[in-house]
Amino acid sequence: MFSTIVDSMKLFFAGRLFANYGEVFTRAILATVVGAAVTVGVGIVTSTLLAAIAGGAVGGFMLPILYKNLKYR
Repeated sequence: MFSTIVDSMKLFFAGRLFANYGEVFTRAILATVVGAAVTVGVGIVTSTLLAAIAGGAVGGFMLPILYKNLKYR
């Protein structure tokens, strides 16, 4: 399991994991912006702890959905 993670990291940093890195970074930024917006929105209404949990959950749940159709090499 650890070797799979290490091999994927090597391919990512060598630029050979994804076919289009621009799309990868665009989707990551989208998830980050939505997570930050949820954090701020919930933080206005409730406590900071609940805002951090909600924003992290939304951002974390979005990434697999956004990354499911990416093309790998």
